[in-house]
Amino acid sequence: MLILHGTGVSNGIAIGKAYVMQRDHPEVPEYVLPAHLVDDEVERFLRAIELGRSQLQSIRSHIPKTAPPEIASIIDTHLLILEDTMITDAPIETIRQKQCNAEWALKTQAERLSAVFEQMEDPYLRNKKTDVGQVVDRVLNNLLRPSDHQTHEQISDALAGQIVIAADLTPADTVILKHNRVAAFVTGLGGPISHTAILARSLGIPAIVAAHNATRYIRNGEELIVDGKRGALIVAPEKAVVAEYRQRQKDIVHLRRELETLKASPAVTRDGHAIGLLANIELPEDIKAVAKVAAGGVGLYRSEFLFMNRRGLPDEDEQFKAYVRVVKALADKPVTIRTLDLGADKQVDGGSHGNAVVTNPALGLRAVRLCLHDTGLFIPQLRAILRASAHGRVQIMIPMLSSLDELFRVLELIEATKTELTRSGEKFDADIPIGGMIEVPAAAVSADLFARHLDFLSIGTNDLIQYTLAIDRLDEAVNYLYDPLHPAVLRLIANTLRAGRDAGIPVAMCGEMAGDPRYTRLLLGLGLTQFSMHPSALLEIKKIVRESTLAELRELAERIMQAHDTRELHQLVEDMNGM
Repeated sequence: MLILHGTGVSNGIAIGKAYVMQRDHPEVPEYVLPAHLVDDEVERFLRAIELGRSQLQSIRSHIPKTAPPEIASIIDTHLLILEDTMITDAPIETIRQKQCNAEWALKTQAERLSAVFEQMEDPYLRNKKTDVGQVVDRVLNNLLRPSDHQTHEQISDALAGQIVIAADLTPADTVILKHNRVAAFVTGLGGPISHTAILARSLGIPAIVAAHNATRYIRNGEELIVDGKRGALIVAPEKAVVAEYRQRQKDIVHLRRELETLKASPAVTRDGHAIGLLANIELPEDIKAVAKVAAGGVGLYRSEFLFMNRRGLPDEDEQFKAYVRVVKALADKPVTIRTLDLGADKQVDGGSHGNAVVTNPALGLRAVRLCLHDTGLFIPQLRAILRASAHGRVQIMIPMLSSLDELFRVLELIEATKTELTRSGEKFDADIPIGGMIEVPAAAVSADLFARHLDFLSIGTNDLIQYTLAIDRLDEAVNYLYDPLHPAVLRLIANTLRAGRDAGIPVAMCGEMAGDPRYTRLLLGLGLTQFSMHPSALLEIKKIVRESTLAELRELAERIMQAHDTRELHQLVEDMNGM
């Protein structure tokens, strides 16, 4: 029996036979073309692009109607990339200038784009490199293997119940595999926000990513167990282990049925304290998932997703319609719209904000800094959000605040925008709540100063942890240091919660920590009363809330905050969860 470890990204247990997907990448040749064949080469490249478009459209048409909306949106992202001039026009220009073959022109352009994405600090934006690479691979395959353009999309029904092991999976792979009822995915690459992870969670399929060399150690037909929660892949398990995991499968089914019954139940602790459980969304289509778990509203609407994977920027009216769609769907529930959280090096429209090389984008022109730098980008969004506030309970949330000067400049812009809307006769909520994200250590340390001028605070743990510990959680060389229970992180969270209580304003948490059941009781004990998370995590968090006694958790949280040794701290949290 062999146990391999990776990152568990979708809970659940699968037991089945291995199917190892070995996808070889053919060598890309380089050669010079005679001048009279250059136009023919351009046509060959355009045919490969068109073939890729047809393949993706065919895959999209086979997505089950019951599938979550994000699946179609990911395929749509690949279709949009195929329309981008950086993929279509730039290689053609190279073919004409250097008289080289189409494959080499596309490969060199892809390498340039990959270098740009590597500089990006924001995990979501850097993950776009994977999308571009998968689209490029599709077109390269069409150029190099014109008679074999179906390849991995033709997957047999014989794979039903099997566990797919691959170096990586494209969104197209994932859709087709799910359609053929594959039991689980394990990939050697990827991270918690890779598309494989996102789709696996959405489709309810156990999955592990970053299980290095899994394709080398596992052979077709070997019996496997995938533990998507612990990130464990067990190869050739002993009979007793199989029996144990089959019982755990039954327990998971029972738990899911139990969670479904909690949908209409209030999120109230045993000693009568109401806790707000809200959802994080990225697109208007996500509202279906919010309704499915009866979330108390939207605690984080990531508005930058409206700006990505497209030519040009969405205008004020397009943004307004997207916001109103969510607001009206939630009726009287709150919708917290985070203003643009784009990085300094994000090319939202095929261009960039200056040509300087950004050495460390995390410390550069991003989020609120970018919005204040480019008010032409910011003001249309403020107008759209304010107009949407006339249709429901809208809140504005400002990301990555680090100084009061930034906050005051934003508040001035909001007031000026309100004046303009009043002058033009537009309706809006004059008292719209305005909050700030606490995700920079400087903001957490001085949270009391921000609390005096805001209506609410929201802790963004993903960036707060990275900035506090000076590590990139997607960098495999250092991501073992990413620890939400680091004493420095807990002290910053506690300080922010204290600042909110002293100022009499609510404090929420919208980072991944809020949706992780390992930390729910600790956060309750520290005084967190509003959790915002991916909708799929909400019912499990509600169950923990309803089984908890706040008075007991407060005492335990005080003990945990006094712990200095990391191992002791983790053990205390584990003991708290075992209550």
